Amino acid sequence: MSRALLVIDVQREYFDGALPISYPTGHLENILDVMDYAAEKQLPTAVIRHHQADPESPIFRKDSDMWQLHPQVQDRPRDILIDKQWPGSFTDTGLQDWLTEQQADTVCIAGYMTQICCDTTARQAFHRGYKVEFLRDATGTLAVENEAGKVTAEELQRSILVAQQMFISEVIDSATFKQRVG
Repeated sequence: MSRALLVIDVQREYFDGALPISYPTGHLENILDVMDYAAEKQLPTAVIRHHQADPESPIFRKDSDMWQLHPQVQDRPRDILIDKQWPGSFTDTGLQDWLTEQQADTVCIAGYMTQICCDTTARQAFHRGYKVEFLRDATGTLAVENEAGKVTAEELQRSILVAQQMFISEVIDSATFKQRVG
């Protein structure tokens, strides 16, 4: 089995901007921990960064302060930085080619938001034949309220993880990830 770690959208918007991630506790520390472990074990790591197509967007505006990677992610080793403008990390990016070069057959998902970019990327990976590991303690979300209703961050995280585990991903924690990497 050849794994690659995908660290999705750990950007300032989720800390200092309009969309502060609140659940689960310790999400950033767990992301940093798996990144450090991946670097130590020389596991291929892609850091993925989102921007909106609209250059006037109030969130994830390319080259804005909130678009920047979280400084602790920016300072960590990675093999590739991939910019995207869609929820799925495979859409209109070089991710597929990079994974092929790495001879990866398994992708491990960490980052934000659990229900959008992490979920979409996991589904895309599954559709492409990858085994998918979804890190429950190194992905995160926030409470959401819109025209469809209101949900707490904990409820939203749990529901996405349950849906992922049903068919698409194996939902594991970062300790299990480290055991598997060796």
